[in-house]
Amino acid sequence: MPAVLLVHGGAWAIPEELAKASVDGVKSAACEGFSVLRRGGSALDAVEAAVRALEDNPDFNAGHGATLNIDGEVELDAIIMDGRTLACGAVSSVKNIANPVSLARAVMEKTSHVMLTGRGGNLFAESIGVGSVPSDSLVSDHERTEWSKMDNYDAEVLTDFNSKWAHDTVGAVAVDSAGNVACATSTGGIRNKMVGRVGDSPIVGCGGYADNSSGAVSCTGHGESILKVTLARLILSHIEQGKSVADASQLSLQHMSDRVHGAGGAVVVSPSGQWAATFTTKRMAWAAVEQDVLWFGLDPNERLKEKLSQ
Repeated sequence: MPAVLLVHGGAWAIPEELAKASVDGVKSAACEGFSVLRRGGSALDAVEAAVRALEDNPDFNAGHGATLNIDGEVELDAIIMDGRTLACGAVSSVKNIANPVSLARAVMEKTSHVMLTGRGGNLFAESIGVGSVPSDSLVSDHERTEWSKMDNYDAEVLTDFNSKWAHDTVGAVAVDSAGNVACATSTGGIRNKMVGRVGDSPIVGCGGYADNSSGAVSCTGHGESILKVTLARLILSHIEQGKSVADASQLSLQHMSDRVHGAGGAVVVSPSGQWAATFTTKRMAWAAVEQDVLWFGLDPNERLKEKLSQ
């Protein structure tokens, strides 16, 4: 069966000056992930590769480019999940890690646990030889400037999300030629968050979920809202009840808006290769590759495509 890979760079009110970099970044990451599938690699390998590319890009809030907490520190969250076995790994509030998604995969493959948090996650990283990087290398000049402007988290977030703003997270979903699905999500969280705050991204069923019986989802948006409705699992439950991936995504995001007044987005792929990129924020940078076509978009109802060279 044909393989498909889909990525997002976060659902939020992306300003015009970041629009091109956001779209270029997700297109590049989608091609990076799909190259793994094209070589016969697994969906799990492909989503890790795609998210690593986004973590390495300072235009996105994950790894390099992450937001700062109230103390001016970087705390990172990530999850990865294998739809074939339901194996998953996650890290939360880890520091000085360039690629949290790969550390999450190590938790999945090298421990008997699902999630490690804070100091425990960093100690584990050290024990398996994952190098730490200086915090300053993960923070852009733009983020330092934006962080210094914020003096009230609650007021700022309320303003952001009431106007359909959500802070960007990155993620990927894929189905490989064997019909296996996988997801991965990574974030630096919300700017000026409390120390130790964990949002939806590393939580199974919220920031991501993958199951060969229904599909794979990676979510983005207001973490507290996504947590309250277990958005990733909610989308898949609609698919299990016979809804298309697009309808399942739209219904779930609308429920989140109606029930807890939260905005966000999701990328979804089914085991048969159906896919959707859906959001209720002003914008979401996304890209998908199937066969030799690269699809991408930023604004609502935008669906552009380019032919890829073989």
